[in-house]
Amino acid sequence: MKLLPLNAIALVALSAAFPVFAAPSLTPADCNAYPFTRAAGEVTHAQLEHELGELEQRGYRAGADASVYPADLKAAEQQLNADYRADCKRPAARS
Repeated sequence: MKLLPLNAIALVALSAAFPVFAAPSLTPADCNAYPFTRAAGEVTHAQLEHELGELEQRGYRAGADASVYPADLKAAEQQLNADYRADCKRPAARS
């Protein structure tokens, strides 16, 4: 009888982790939408808000403690760059 709760917990834990492994790869359009990629035309207000949102998701807090600026911004930018490399840069094929 004690195995039933343990099995249920294991099943919930595994099902919660499954979406991480099932994540689809990004399309070229998705990769071009990363905030720091070169814009085709003038940068819009919406693009600036999108970039700020991406940086805030990675820990940057605009207007927060000035003693940690610009280190917190640089750390968020580095994390965003690492995410871009992981999502959009394919390793070179070895010959």
